[in-house]
Amino acid sequence: MNNPAIQIIERYKLGTCTPEEKVLVEAWFMKYGNDEEIDSNLDIERIKAEMWQTIQARREFRVKNIWPRLAVASAVLFIISVAAFYYFQPDKGKGSDPLTITQSDVSPGISGATLTLANGKQIRLHDAANGELASEAGVTISKSANGQLVYSIAGTGREDGAFNTLTTAKGETYQVRLPDGSLVYLNAASSLKYTPSLIENGKRTVQLKGEGYFEISKDLSHPFVVKSDAQEVEVLGTHFNVNTYEDEQSGRTTLLEGAVKVSVKEGGSVIIKPGEQAVINGTGLKVTQVDAGGEVAWINGDIQFDNKRIEDIMRLIARWYDVEVIYEGDRPDAKWYGSVSRARNLSQVLRMMEKSREVYFRITGRTVYVTKYQPKE
Repeated sequence: MNNPAIQIIERYKLGTCTPEEKVLVEAWFMKYGNDEEIDSNLDIERIKAEMWQTIQARREFRVKNIWPRLAVASAVLFIISVAAFYYFQPDKGKGSDPLTITQSDVSPGISGATLTLANGKQIRLHDAANGELASEAGVTISKSANGQLVYSIAGTGREDGAFNTLTTAKGETYQVRLPDGSLVYLNAASSLKYTPSLIENGKRTVQLKGEGYFEISKDLSHPFVVKSDAQEVEVLGTHFNVNTYEDEQSGRTTLLEGAVKVSVKEGGSVIIKPGEQAVINGTGLKVTQVDAGGEVAWINGDIQFDNKRIEDIMRLIARWYDVEVIYEGDRPDAKWYGSVSRARNLSQVLRMMEKSREVYFRITGRTVYVTKYQPKE
Protein backbone atom coordinates (compact mmCIF):
# COMPACT_ATOMS: atom_id res chain seq x y z
CA MET A 1 0.00 0.00 0.00
CA ASN A 2 2.12 2.89 -1.33
CA ASN A 3 -0.59 5.50 -1.77
CA PRO A 4 0.13 8.14 0.95
CA ALA A 5 -3.53 9.11 1.23
CA ILE A 6 -4.60 5.53 1.92
CA GLN A 7 -1.85 5.30 4.53
CA ILE A 8 -3.19 8.42 6.24
CA ILE A 9 -6.70 7.01 6.29
CA GLU A 10 -5.43 3.71 7.70
CA ARG A 11 -3.65 5.65 10.47
CA TYR A 12 -6.92 7.50 11.10
CA LYS A 13 -8.81 4.22 11.58
CA LEU A 14 -6.11 2.99 13.96
CA GLY A 15 -6.13 6.28 15.89
CA THR A 16 -2.46 6.99 15.15
CA CYS A 17 -2.77 9.90 12.69
CA THR A 18 -1.65 13.43 13.54
CA PRO A 19 -4.17 16.13 14.55
CA GLU A 20 -3.76 17.72 11.11
CA GLU A 21 -4.50 14.44 9.34
CA LYS A 22 -7.47 13.78 11.63
CA VAL A 23 -9.11 17.11 10.79
CA LEU A 24 -8.61 16.53 7.07
CA VAL A 25 -10.06 13.03 7.00
CA GLU A 26 -13.05 14.05 9.14
CA ALA A 27 -13.70 17.15 7.04
CA TRP A 28 -13.68 15.16 3.80
CA PHE A 29 -15.73 12.30 5.19
CA MET A 30 -18.40 14.51 6.80
CA LYS A 31 -18.81 16.40 3.51
CA TYR A 32 -18.85 13.48 1.09
CA GLY A 33 -18.86 10.25 3.08
CA ASN A 34 -22.61 10.36 3.75
CA ASP A 35 -23.59 10.32 0.08
CA GLU A 36 -24.85 7.04 -1.31
CA GLU A 37 -23.05 7.61 -4.59
CA ILE A 38 -20.39 10.19 -5.47
CA ASP A 39 -19.43 11.23 -8.97
CA SER A 40 -15.98 9.85 -9.66
CA ASN A 41 -15.19 12.85 -11.89
CA LEU A 42 -14.24 14.96 -8.88
CA ASP A 43 -13.34 18.63 -9.24
CA ILE A 44 -10.29 18.59 -6.98
CA GLU A 45 -9.86 22.36 -6.79
CA ARG A 46 -13.49 22.79 -5.76
CA ILE A 47 -13.12 20.05 -3.13
CA LYS A 48 -10.01 21.71 -1.73
CA ALA A 49 -11.88 25.00 -1.34
CA GLU A 50 -14.93 23.35 0.22
CA MET A 51 -12.87 21.31 2.65
CA TRP A 52 -11.02 24.37 3.85
CA GLN A 53 -14.36 26.08 4.47
CA THR A 54 -15.55 23.03 6.38
CA ILE A 55 -12.47 23.02 8.58
CA GLN A 56 -12.78 26.75 9.22
CA ALA A 57 -16.45 26.33 10.12
CA ARG A 58 -15.62 23.60 12.63
CA ARG A 59 -12.89 25.77 14.17
CA GLU A 60 -15.37 28.65 14.46
CA PHE A 61 -17.87 26.64 16.50
CA ARG A 62 -20.72 28.72 17.86
CA VAL A 63 -19.60 28.55 21.46
CA LYS A 64 -16.56 30.30 22.87
CA ASN A 65 -13.15 28.77 23.47
CA ILE A 66 -13.57 25.50 21.58
CA TRP A 67 -12.13 23.52 18.65
CA PRO A 68 -8.47 24.48 19.19
CA ARG A 69 -7.31 22.72 16.00
CA LEU A 70 -3.95 23.10 14.32
CA ALA A 71 -3.60 24.62 10.87
CA VAL A 72 -3.45 22.12 8.00
CA ALA A 73 -1.53 22.05 4.73
CA SER A 74 -3.43 22.32 1.45
CA ALA A 75 -1.06 19.83 -0.18
CA VAL A 76 -2.17 17.09 2.22
CA LEU A 77 -5.79 18.13 1.66
CA PHE A 78 -5.32 17.52 -2.06
CA ILE A 79 -4.11 13.96 -1.43
CA ILE A 80 -6.95 13.18 0.99
CA SER A 81 -9.60 14.58 -1.34
CA VAL A 82 -8.50 12.35 -4.22
CA ALA A 83 -8.06 9.10 -2.31
CA ALA A 84 -10.88 9.19 0.23
CA PHE A 85 -13.52 8.82 -2.47
CA TYR A 86 -12.17 5.43 -3.43
CA TYR A 87 -11.42 4.28 0.12
CA PHE A 88 -14.74 5.06 1.79
CA GLN A 89 -17.01 3.53 -0.85
CA PRO A 90 -18.69 0.39 0.53
CA ASP A 91 -17.26 -2.89 -0.68
CA LYS A 92 -19.53 -4.42 -3.29
CA GLY A 93 -20.48 -7.95 -2.30
CA LYS A 94 -18.20 -8.07 0.75
CA GLY A 95 -18.95 -8.19 4.45
CA SER A 96 -22.26 -8.31 6.31
CA ASP A 97 -25.43 -6.90 4.82
CA PRO A 98 -25.71 -3.08 5.08
CA LEU A 99 -28.40 -1.13 6.87
CA THR A 100 -31.93 -2.39 6.35
CA ILE A 101 -35.13 -0.58 7.34
CA THR A 102 -38.04 -2.99 7.71
CA GLN A 103 -40.51 -0.20 8.50
CA SER A 104 -40.43 3.60 8.22
CA ASP A 105 -37.26 5.57 8.96
CA VAL A 106 -36.94 7.44 12.28
CA SER A 107 -37.07 11.24 12.18
CA PRO A 108 -34.86 13.40 14.41
CA GLY A 109 -36.05 14.94 17.66
CA ILE A 110 -37.86 18.25 18.06
CA SER A 111 -37.94 21.34 20.25
CA GLY A 112 -40.43 20.38 22.93
CA ALA A 113 -40.92 19.89 26.66
CA THR A 114 -43.55 19.68 29.38
CA LEU A 115 -43.79 22.42 32.01
CA THR A 116 -45.30 21.36 35.34
CA LEU A 117 -46.44 24.36 37.39
CA ALA A 118 -46.49 24.60 41.17
CA ASN A 119 -50.23 23.83 41.22
CA GLY A 120 -49.66 20.62 39.26
CA LYS A 121 -50.95 21.92 35.92
CA GLN A 122 -48.96 20.57 32.95
CA ILE A 123 -48.36 22.51 29.72
CA ARG A 124 -47.06 20.87 26.55
CA LEU A 125 -44.82 23.65 25.25
CA HIS A 126 -44.55 22.34 21.69
CA ASP A 127 -48.32 22.73 21.33
CA ALA A 128 -48.81 25.87 23.44
CA ALA A 129 -49.43 29.20 21.71
CA ASN A 130 -46.89 32.00 22.05
CA GLY A 131 -47.51 34.53 24.82
CA GLU A 132 -48.21 34.38 28.55
CA LEU A 133 -48.73 30.88 29.94
CA ALA A 134 -49.07 31.48 33.68
CA SER A 135 -48.21 33.78 36.58
CA GLU A 136 -46.82 32.47 39.88
CA ALA A 137 -45.04 33.94 42.90
CA GLY A 138 -44.73 37.36 41.28
CA VAL A 139 -43.28 35.84 38.10
CA THR A 140 -44.83 35.78 34.62
CA ILE A 141 -44.16 32.69 32.51
CA SER A 142 -44.35 33.11 28.72
CA LYS A 143 -43.49 31.34 25.49
CA SER A 144 -41.54 33.59 23.14
CA ALA A 145 -41.90 33.83 19.37
CA ASN A 146 -38.78 31.66 18.92
CA GLY A 147 -40.24 28.93 21.13
CA GLN A 148 -38.25 29.73 24.28
CA LEU A 149 -39.73 29.54 27.78
CA VAL A 150 -39.23 32.93 29.49
CA TYR A 151 -39.61 33.88 33.16
CA SER A 152 -40.03 37.58 33.99
CA ILE A 153 -40.30 39.22 37.41
CA ALA A 154 -43.78 40.79 37.51
CA GLY A 155 -43.94 41.70 41.20
CA THR A 156 -41.82 41.44 44.32
CA GLY A 157 -41.45 37.68 44.03
CA ARG A 158 -41.32 35.38 47.03
CA GLU A 159 -39.77 32.18 48.30
CA ASP A 160 -42.82 30.02 48.97
CA GLY A 161 -41.36 26.54 48.44
CA ALA A 162 -43.38 25.95 45.27
CA PHE A 163 -41.53 24.56 42.26
CA ASN A 164 -41.81 24.47 38.49
CA THR A 165 -40.37 21.49 36.59
CA LEU A 166 -39.36 21.58 32.94
CA THR A 167 -39.11 18.06 31.50
CA THR A 168 -37.96 16.82 28.10
CA ALA A 169 -38.75 13.34 26.84
CA LYS A 170 -36.46 11.34 24.57
CA GLY A 171 -36.30 13.15 21.25
CA GLU A 172 -36.92 16.61 22.77
CA THR A 173 -34.79 19.61 23.72
CA TYR A 174 -35.84 23.00 25.06
CA GLN A 175 -34.52 26.38 26.18
CA VAL A 176 -35.61 28.37 29.22
CA ARG A 177 -34.77 31.97 30.12
CA LEU A 178 -34.83 32.18 33.92
CA PRO A 179 -35.95 35.34 35.78
CA ASP A 180 -32.34 36.44 36.41
CA GLY A 181 -31.68 36.39 32.65
CA SER A 182 -29.73 33.13 32.70
CA LEU A 183 -30.29 30.80 29.74
CA VAL A 184 -30.50 27.01 30.06
CA TYR A 185 -30.50 24.50 27.19
CA LEU A 186 -32.09 21.24 28.33
CA ASN A 187 -31.09 18.11 26.42
CA ALA A 188 -33.28 15.10 25.69
CA ALA A 189 -34.60 12.92 28.57
CA SER A 190 -33.77 15.59 31.15
CA SER A 191 -35.50 17.75 33.75
CA LEU A 192 -34.88 21.09 35.47
CA LYS A 193 -36.63 21.95 38.75
CA TYR A 194 -36.68 25.46 40.28
CA THR A 195 -38.86 27.97 42.09
CA PRO A 196 -40.59 30.53 39.82
CA SER A 197 -38.50 33.32 41.39
CA LEU A 198 -35.37 31.09 41.24
CA ILE A 199 -34.17 32.23 44.68
CA GLU A 200 -33.78 29.70 47.49
CA ASN A 201 -32.09 30.71 50.76
CA GLY A 202 -30.30 33.63 49.08
CA LYS A 203 -29.01 31.56 46.15
CA ARG A 204 -30.24 31.01 42.59
CA THR A 205 -30.86 27.28 42.67
CA VAL A 206 -31.95 24.66 40.14
CA GLN A 207 -32.05 20.87 40.28
CA LEU A 208 -30.93 18.99 37.16
CA LYS A 209 -31.44 15.45 35.94
CA GLY A 210 -29.97 14.46 32.58
CA GLU A 211 -28.00 17.15 30.75
CA GLY A 212 -28.10 20.92 30.57
CA TYR A 213 -25.96 23.73 29.17
CA PHE A 214 -25.97 26.93 31.24
CA GLU A 215 -25.20 30.55 30.35
CA ILE A 216 -25.39 32.25 33.74
CA SER A 217 -25.93 35.98 34.27
CA LYS A 218 -23.52 37.51 36.77
CA ASP A 219 -24.91 38.29 40.23
CA LEU A 220 -22.30 38.55 42.96
CA SER A 221 -24.89 38.64 45.74
CA HIS A 222 -26.72 35.49 44.57
CA PRO A 223 -24.50 32.55 43.55
CA PHE A 224 -26.04 30.17 41.01
CA VAL A 225 -26.18 26.53 42.11
CA VAL A 226 -26.95 23.47 39.98
CA LYS A 227 -27.82 20.47 42.13
CA SER A 228 -27.90 16.84 41.00
CA ASP A 229 -27.93 13.51 42.78
CA ALA A 230 -24.14 13.27 43.15
CA GLN A 231 -22.88 16.86 43.06
CA GLU A 232 -23.39 20.60 43.30
CA VAL A 233 -22.00 23.14 40.85
CA GLU A 234 -21.71 26.72 42.14
CA VAL A 235 -20.94 29.75 39.97
CA LEU A 236 -21.31 33.52 39.91
CA GLY A 237 -21.57 33.95 36.14
CA THR A 238 -20.22 31.63 33.48
CA HIS A 239 -20.90 29.11 30.64
CA PHE A 240 -20.77 25.40 31.44
CA ASN A 241 -22.34 22.02 30.68
CA VAL A 242 -23.51 19.42 33.21
CA ASN A 243 -24.15 15.78 32.22
CA THR A 244 -25.81 13.70 34.94
CA TYR A 245 -27.56 10.94 32.98
CA GLU A 246 -28.05 7.87 35.15
CA ASP A 247 -27.04 5.49 32.35
CA GLU A 248 -23.63 7.14 31.91
CA GLN A 249 -20.59 5.78 33.74
CA SER A 250 -19.75 9.18 35.23
CA GLY A 251 -21.16 12.63 35.86
CA ARG A 252 -19.35 15.39 33.94
CA THR A 253 -19.19 19.16 34.37
CA THR A 254 -17.41 20.96 31.52
CA LEU A 255 -16.44 24.63 31.66
CA LEU A 256 -16.32 26.92 28.64
CA GLU A 257 -16.02 30.33 30.27
CA GLY A 258 -15.35 31.71 33.77
CA ALA A 259 -14.86 29.39 36.75
CA VAL A 260 -17.05 26.94 38.63
CA LYS A 261 -16.79 25.03 41.87
CA VAL A 262 -17.87 21.38 41.77
CA SER A 263 -18.61 19.64 45.07
CA VAL A 264 -19.55 16.02 45.70
CA LYS A 265 -21.93 14.95 48.43
CA GLU A 266 -19.41 12.52 49.88
CA GLY A 267 -17.07 15.45 50.51
CA GLY A 268 -14.43 17.20 48.46
CA SER A 269 -14.56 19.90 45.78
CA VAL A 270 -12.57 21.30 42.86
CA ILE A 271 -12.51 24.56 40.95
CA ILE A 272 -12.18 24.09 37.20
CA LYS A 273 -11.02 26.44 34.46
CA PRO A 274 -12.16 26.79 30.82
CA GLY A 275 -11.36 23.64 28.85
CA GLU A 276 -11.44 21.47 31.97
CA GLN A 277 -13.95 18.86 33.04
CA ALA A 278 -14.79 17.64 36.54
CA VAL A 279 -15.60 13.91 36.41
CA ILE A 280 -17.46 12.07 39.16
CA ASN A 281 -17.53 8.28 39.17
CA GLY A 282 -16.93 5.34 41.47
CA THR A 283 -13.31 6.38 42.03
CA GLY A 284 -14.14 9.90 43.21
CA LEU A 285 -13.72 13.37 41.72
CA LYS A 286 -11.03 14.24 39.18
CA VAL A 287 -10.26 17.02 36.68
CA THR A 288 -9.27 16.40 33.06
CA GLN A 289 -8.54 18.51 29.98
CA VAL A 290 -11.19 18.09 27.26
CA ASP A 291 -12.38 19.42 23.93
CA ALA A 292 -15.17 21.53 25.42
CA GLY A 293 -16.72 22.03 22.00
CA GLY A 294 -17.30 18.32 21.65
CA GLU A 295 -19.12 18.21 24.98
CA VAL A 296 -21.60 20.92 23.96
CA ALA A 297 -21.97 20.05 20.27
CA TRP A 298 -25.59 19.08 21.00
CA ILE A 299 -26.70 22.67 21.62
CA ASN A 300 -25.61 23.55 18.07
CA GLY A 301 -27.51 20.61 16.61
CA ASP A 302 -24.70 18.06 16.26
CA ILE A 303 -23.93 14.58 17.51
CA GLN A 304 -20.20 14.37 18.13
CA PHE A 305 -18.33 11.20 18.96
CA ASP A 306 -14.60 11.76 19.11
CA ASN A 307 -12.94 8.62 20.51
CA LYS A 308 -16.31 7.12 21.44
CA ARG A 309 -17.20 3.43 21.72
CA ILE A 310 -20.31 2.01 20.08
CA GLU A 311 -22.13 1.93 23.44
CA ASP A 312 -21.42 5.64 24.05
CA ILE A 313 -22.69 6.61 20.60
CA MET A 314 -25.81 4.49 20.75
CA ARG A 315 -26.83 6.02 24.09
CA LEU A 316 -26.71 9.45 22.42
CA ILE A 317 -28.71 8.14 19.47
CA ALA A 318 -31.27 6.40 21.70
CA ARG A 319 -32.03 9.63 23.57
CA TRP A 320 -32.29 11.86 20.52
CA TYR A 321 -34.22 9.51 18.23
CA ASP A 322 -36.23 7.84 21.01
CA VAL A 323 -35.28 4.32 20.00
CA GLU A 324 -34.36 1.08 21.74
CA VAL A 325 -30.93 -0.37 20.97
CA ILE A 326 -30.32 -4.13 20.86
CA TYR A 327 -26.88 -5.67 20.26
CA GLU A 328 -26.75 -8.90 18.27
CA GLY A 329 -23.69 -11.07 18.89
CA ASP A 330 -20.31 -9.53 19.66
CA ARG A 331 -20.09 -5.77 19.97
CA PRO A 332 -17.72 -3.77 17.76
CA ASP A 333 -14.58 -2.86 19.70
CA ALA A 334 -13.58 0.09 17.48
CA LYS A 335 -13.78 3.77 18.42
CA TRP A 336 -15.38 6.41 16.23
CA TYR A 337 -14.38 9.99 15.43
CA GLY A 338 -16.44 12.75 13.84
CA SER A 339 -19.79 14.51 14.07
CA VAL A 340 -23.11 14.56 12.25
CA SER A 341 -26.11 16.88 12.29
CA ARG A 342 -28.93 15.91 14.65
CA ALA A 343 -31.33 17.15 11.95
CA ARG A 344 -30.66 14.02 9.86
CA ASN A 345 -32.92 11.00 9.86
CA LEU A 346 -31.61 8.06 11.85
CA SER A 347 -30.77 6.01 8.76
CA GLN A 348 -28.39 8.72 7.51
CA VAL A 349 -26.46 8.69 10.80
CA LEU A 350 -26.22 4.91 10.86
CA ARG A 351 -25.13 4.69 7.23
CA MET A 352 -22.29 7.08 8.00
CA MET A 353 -21.13 4.81 10.83
CA GLU A 354 -21.40 1.74 8.61
CA LYS A 355 -18.82 3.21 6.23
CA SER A 356 -16.22 2.46 8.92
CA ARG A 357 -16.66 -1.24 8.05
CA GLU A 358 -16.86 -1.98 11.75
CA VAL A 359 -20.63 -2.28 12.28
CA TYR A 360 -23.98 -2.83 10.56
CA PHE A 361 -27.47 -1.81 11.64
CA ARG A 362 -31.07 -2.85 11.16
CA ILE A 363 -34.05 -0.60 12.00
CA THR A 364 -37.38 -2.20 12.85
CA GLY A 365 -39.93 0.37 13.96
CA ARG A 366 -38.24 2.20 16.84
CA THR A 367 -35.70 -0.54 17.53
CA VAL A 368 -32.12 -0.46 16.23
CA TYR A 369 -30.23 -3.77 16.01
CA VAL A 370 -26.44 -3.46 16.13
CA THR A 371 -24.23 -6.14 14.53
CA LYS A 372 -20.46 -6.32 14.38
CA TYR A 373 -19.05 -6.30 10.85
CA GLN A 374 -18.18 -9.80 9.68
CA PRO A 375 -16.21 -10.07 6.40
CA LYS A 376 -17.63 -12.60 4.00
CA GLU A 377 -15.39 -15.29 2.60
